[in-house]
Amino acid sequence: MNRKDCVRVAVRVRPFNKREKDAGSRCIISMVTSSVTIQDPHDPHNRRSFSFDYAYWSHSGFLRDHNGLYVPEEPGGRYADQDSVFQDLGEGILENAQQGYNATLLAYGQTGSGKSYSMVGYGPNKGLVPKLCDRLFEDIRGNQATRQCQVFFSMMEIYNEQVIDLLSRSSRTSGVLRVREEQHRGFYVEGLRTVPCDSAQQVEQLMEQGTRTRTTAATHMNANSSRSHMLIILQLKQIFSKENITKQSSINLVDLAGSERQRSSGSEADRLKEGTAINLSLTTLGNVISALADVVVGKRAVHIPYRDSVLTKLLQSALGGNSRTVMIATLSPADIFYEESLSTLRYAERAKHIQNQAVVNESPTERMVKELKAENARLLQRLSRLGQDGRRANEETKELRQLLTNNELQIRAIQTLWEQHLQDALKDWELQYATITQERRMIQMFPSIHNINEDAQLSGVVKLFIREGEWDVGLCDSPQSITIRGLGIQEHHAVFRNEQRRVTVTPHQGSKVIVNGQTVTQTTELQHLDRLILGSNSTYLFIGYPSERGGEDCSRYDYDYFQSELAAAEGIHLGESSPGGGQTDPSLLAVFYDYIKLMPMVAEANQMSQELKKDIEFKLEIKNLAASDSKGHDLEKDVVVRVTSLPRKQVWVWSKNKFVNRKFLMEELYQQQQQQAEQRTVDGGQDTSRAAALQDKDPFWDPVEPLLLGTAHLWLQSLVFRIPLEEQLEVLSSEGRAEAILQVQLVPCSSTGLYDTHTHTYTHTLSLTHTIPDFSCVPVHLGRMESSWILQSCWDNVWTSSWSWTSVLVCTGFRIFDCSQPFYTPAVWNQVNPLLHHHIHLTSLHTTSSLLDYLQSSAVVLEMWALQDGCTELVSSVDEGRMTSDGTFIMDTPPPPPPAPSKASSAELSCSVKTLQQEVTQLQRLNASLMKENTSLREQLHNTRNDCPAAWYCSSLFLDSDPYLPAGVCAAGDDGGRRRSLRPSCDADLARALKVFYHSMTSVRAQLQRLCRHRPSDESDLLGLRLFVNEHSRLTKDFSEQLDQTVSRLKHDVAAIVRWKRSANCS
Repeated sequence: MNRKDCVRVAVRVRPFNKREKDAGSRCIISMVTSSVTIQDPHDPHNRRSFSFDYAYWSHSGFLRDHNGLYVPEEPGGRYADQDSVFQDLGEGILENAQQGYNATLLAYGQTGSGKSYSMVGYGPNKGLVPKLCDRLFEDIRGNQATRQCQVFFSMMEIYNEQVIDLLSRSSRTSGVLRVREEQHRGFYVEGLRTVPCDSAQQVEQLMEQGTRTRTTAATHMNANSSRSHMLIILQLKQIFSKENITKQSSINLVDLAGSERQRSSGSEADRLKEGTAINLSLTTLGNVISALADVVVGKRAVHIPYRDSVLTKLLQSALGGNSRTVMIATLSPADIFYEESLSTLRYAERAKHIQNQAVVNESPTERMVKELKAENARLLQRLSRLGQDGRRANEETKELRQLLTNNELQIRAIQTLWEQHLQDALKDWELQYATITQERRMIQMFPSIHNINEDAQLSGVVKLFIREGEWDVGLCDSPQSITIRGLGIQEHHAVFRNEQRRVTVTPHQGSKVIVNGQTVTQTTELQHLDRLILGSNSTYLFIGYPSERGGEDCSRYDYDYFQSELAAAEGIHLGESSPGGGQTDPSLLAVFYDYIKLMPMVAEANQMSQELKKDIEFKLEIKNLAASDSKGHDLEKDVVVRVTSLPRKQVWVWSKNKFVNRKFLMEELYQQQQQQAEQRTVDGGQDTSRAAALQDKDPFWDPVEPLLLGTAHLWLQSLVFRIPLEEQLEVLSSEGRAEAILQVQLVPCSSTGLYDTHTHTYTHTLSLTHTIPDFSCVPVHLGRMESSWILQSCWDNVWTSSWSWTSVLVCTGFRIFDCSQPFYTPAVWNQVNPLLHHHIHLTSLHTTSSLLDYLQSSAVVLEMWALQDGCTELVSSVDEGRMTSDGTFIMDTPPPPPPAPSKASSAELSCSVKTLQQEVTQLQRLNASLMKENTSLREQLHNTRNDCPAAWYCSSLFLDSDPYLPAGVCAAGDDGGRRRSLRPSCDADLARALKVFYHSMTSVRAQLQRLCRHRPSDESDLLGLRLFVNEHSRLTKDFSEQLDQTVSRLKHDVAAIVRWKRSANCS
């Protein structure tokens, strides 16, 4: 394999940004020479290493010099600055182009990973594109004596499978171009404007013009720059006069769209997922790279899907074709971007195996000139021979002279084409230079607002000046107005007043204006560096008069700063570290990133819904903000979007993935509606639009689905002690709001389902857990356990009371032990305080230590669901083996049958059975003797009640009043029996006291919940409030007395046990 024609791959890692530093993010990328290693932040031992042609460490070890350049801290340091990257990549691209090869540079990585910085740069730190142009024209000027060079510049954008000419003089709509194919040229963009350039300054000016077009067009069409691809094409033609050779090459510089992977909350499938074309180009590019890598390793009959997207059509020569290609993959080093960075490294790993077939290109124009000159020479020779043949020769000579004249005109047109194009370009450049000069002059005279874009390269491109007087801001176009277009911008949106060197903004009624994160409705004075948001998401930074400006760094007010300010106004501060110096959990930081990223998208979706009259409302929520699992551990948090249909009162909850996909589909629908509205205006008001889109194709609509209202936790520890439990559980939403209260009973019972007072107690399992700390290693079987679970009622249902006029069904779902399938209660429709009366009989055939561990440390998570009108009911899908015919659920799965013994082991099994039978016989005899001893001890205890008041009190407390006490655990009458049974008796006595305390605390908790729910009526007058205060005081007094009695009784019981223990030890 010729390595020179393989795609060369470089990887570059950027520094932490401000928010990542504040949050204490950890770097997970390391580099050694050309090897890159990434570490899983959740598993330090999980490391993946990759090898590339170049690896650039730009994360640390740098400083900023007096010119604003970022340079290594020490000479020869490992930090890779912009010059280092250009020396390896840019000079190689330029050298290939000068040799006549096509050259391509691809920048790949997630949004914010440093693609644009590497390609274009920022401030004095120029990127690959401007440095390459500077060096190109330096070489042209230094070799003018040996060659003549012509450079043409083109700039385009691919968004949603549409090609937009960024240098077009027409509007964006008319600037959409088509991709065509010719046999010799391959795929090309029809009508793409190419501008001749003779200096790097012209190229820089054209890039600024294209960036301005890209910024304003994205604002008008609601396009997201991070999801678009930008292509810069430099065509270089070199004419060597002495050698009579012409070399023509094309340099393609491609800044690909953000490659971030959406974190998914589950394996969901959106019904409209395949409808959007926004991600088609990147997906197809990945498929092309994978297919080309398969070709290299020798796979046959591999289809290369170049034709599946516009981007891959235009990059066909760069990937596997006639080009020498370099890819730079940029990485975000923070631990929260582990998945995205790993995906980028895998992508680059596949790309380095692609083999191209580059050849030197010869200009067809130069061949045409040669052919025309040769034909003219033949014509002149024929003319010289025909001069002596009379009249007929004169007629033929006339025809030949006409052909000769046409050829000379064609040669002259070809040779003068470059000069004419260059003169036209210079005229355009002079007009643009005059505009730039005027803009720079106005910056030093008036205040202005500068656009802020998600792409830092597009920020500050649009500058709107606020001269003295009153200026109307909005869609209107008049001499005394400032025209702004975008979602949510009204015809007359707001008024800027510049009077006495003070600038104020006054919103019009119904217009949305936000200043420094706060919505304003009245006249507000603007200060230097104030942040403005007009409409749904048109963001601007206010720059005051020159006298107000200092040396502050305006770059800190980037797009994320605006969105973080909005999030802070909503109470979201997850991105900041704690005051004590602790670091923010990376998962919380990731949620904060997702939240601020989706905020503008939600605002735009709401605005599109309003303008399209969909009556759909979108709202961001943090999923699992206050939720926990059955062990009490916090669940992983994520951002979801709550979607509400206002007319139908229907609610959906969309994941981030689903909302982003639907948002792009909404944009397509919105743009179609806008274009149809413009066409109706052109056609004189005639309705030329088609019928409304079908409902199943509408991105704003979804079929009705069950909605999870909240969860409640029922802890199962009382089952271990065989204690009946009655709880009032508060159902909390994922954000911590109280949704309802469930009345639940958990009762030990017999196999018939009735409450059994003689059921065997598991009090001794407390000591068992101390003696066997690891249940997974030592299986223990304690016999059969029966219990009954009753869901009685539900009240204070906020959902049903809020949506009372719709058909709403409430049911509860839950999972038990190792059963993965959920149970669902029968549904109850349209009742604020429904009576559920749902009974479940739970049985454990073999109460193992793992089940006891589950009961002592886990809870059943009760899920409350709302089934809206038109939604199918939730049905339990429990395995047939777990649910008996009489409705009893078997909690523990039966052990697998033992394998059939072989003939060789049958004798050993027979001996083992005999041994076990002997042991069983011995245990039966031991059990009989213990029962006799137990009976004797009970009689002795009964005879010694009068002699030992403390013992009598404990026996009456824990024997006579409670039938659960197992035999042989109370104090014996004789000294030896008392000493032998002292410890188990004390343990059992303490357990009984705790049982009584547990029962009492359940009542106290119910009293506390009644106290919390006791609220005055919204319509109460002064007398009613006085009555409420009196009633509240009475309830508080009752609660205090009940709590004091419970604690006092526990102290009294424990004191009695201590006195009994001391008397027993003394005797």
